[in-house]
Amino acid sequence: MATASIRLDEDLVQKASIIGKAMNRSTPKQIEHWAKIGEMMEDNPDLPYEFVKQAIIAKAEKDAGKLEVYTFG
Repeated sequence: MATASIRLDEDLVQKASIIGKAMNRSTPKQIEHWAKIGEMMEDNPDLPYEFVKQAIIAKAEKDAGKLEVYTFG
C-alpha cells in the first residue's frame, strides 16, 4: 500500500485523533475510515448510513472468516 503525505486542517486531525482513540484506531486510520464511508455514501446516495456501516462490518467479518451459512425456511 502506497502512502502519501498530505496537508489536512488541524481541526480535522485533532477530531480524528480524539475519535480514533475512542474507536481504537490511529489518527490516520480514523481519517481513512471517514474517507471510506464518505466515498460509499457518495457512490450510493440513497442508502442510509446504518446500511453502509453494516456493509463495512459484514465485509470485515467475511475477510476474517467469521460468516455463517444462513438457511432460509
